[in-house]
Amino acid sequence: MNLQQTAERTLALMRQLGFDEAMVEVSEHALSELNVANNEPALMRSTGRHKLSMLGLLGGRRASTEIGNLDDESVAQAVTELLAAAGSAPQDSANAVSSGQHADIHQGPMQADSLAIAHAMAELLAWRSQAAPTVTIEEALVSHHLLASHTLTSGGSSLACQLGWYEIGAMATAREGDQSSSFNYAGGSCHALTGEPAAQRFGVAQMLSELARQVHTQPLAARFVGDVVLTPHAVSSLLEWLRGQLADMALISGTSLYRDRVGDVIASPLLGLKSRFDAPGVAALSSDGFVAAPVELLREGRLLSLTPSLYGSRKTGLPHVPVAAAGWELAAGSTPLEAVISGVARGAVVGRLSMGVPASNGDFSGVIKNSFLIEGGQVGPALSEVMVSGNMAQMLRDVLAVSRERLDTGDTLLPWVRVSGLHFS
Repeated sequence: MNLQQTAERTLALMRQLGFDEAMVEVSEHALSELNVANNEPALMRSTGRHKLSMLGLLGGRRASTEIGNLDDESVAQAVTELLAAAGSAPQDSANAVSSGQHADIHQGPMQADSLAIAHAMAELLAWRSQAAPTVTIEEALVSHHLLASHTLTSGGSSLACQLGWYEIGAMATAREGDQSSSFNYAGGSCHALTGEPAAQRFGVAQMLSELARQVHTQPLAARFVGDVVLTPHAVSSLLEWLRGQLADMALISGTSLYRDRVGDVIASPLLGLKSRFDAPGVAALSSDGFVAAPVELLREGRLLSLTPSLYGSRKTGLPHVPVAAAGWELAAGSTPLEAVISGVARGAVVGRLSMGVPASNGDFSGVIKNSFLIEGGQVGPALSEVMVSGNMAQMLRDVLAVSRERLDTGDTLLPWVRVSGLHFS
């Protein structure tokens, strides 16, 4: 399929039928994957799919849709239905599409190496069998993705990309007799499977080893206020909250704590957050049709930018800052991970935060999962049914240490982070 020609025909049809402005994206995704279920290879397959996404504006009214069948009749029907949907949508003068944007991005391996995929999975299964025999890999995959897309707008934007990348992921539990751990997951993306063994990538080996220690857990003896050492997986939850505060929903609703704080120090000077929009599987393109330049959000705790989309910018009057769908890194600290942990008098190493959506002011309460008690700087037993509460904005300010080590999962590069003042119960 010629993606550009399909996009051109669809955009022309949308304009012909009466849309004032329009954006069209045509994509095809080829996947080659080897799956494992319960420690055994279960399926090796190659699949492909096409998708056509359309967004149309009519008198300030907006409607969007996507279809998987791209023959002429299906496209014509979808455009007709989209026009009717736009006619009954609410009017909003902030609606618009991009103009004058141009990119042609080629990144990563364009061909799947089936032998490398099989070898990587064999390495992973062999490592589990030898190093973590009580762990069951319930689901795992090693795969290659090839994604090609072309986006056109009535404003003259033309954005093409062709991305290739490999993915490794595993979800597992551990069991001894009639006792079992909770599940956990580790995985990520890369441009090549050669070099580092599969189990040593993306924290997979560490996750499997820790599950074996999480079969036997204990509750807290008493409530206390202490520190958490957030693993990179848990750090990502903290950063997702922060990025949400800087984006459309919070900015438009007026609930963002940081709308008027650009230039202020809002976090510990140990924190520096910036984009990595060239990560495996990530294109430096925004969902609203713009080229996403590198973005620095935090430098030594100082907020440098908000990230409203084109719509968010027109709605709020704030400068538009395009961002890609993924790709972020938190600066490494100068403290070895061992010292980050040994500095904690009482607290926990937190593998996952299960807390739902924090309150508008950042207050939260949630269960910590895949976590271990710390007492006197020593990591102790795995914890069960332990809750922590605090405030996300305060956590950013109360960072006491950031590890020198970082975990690279492809679209994120994150350290371990120590935060003080959490309430344990």
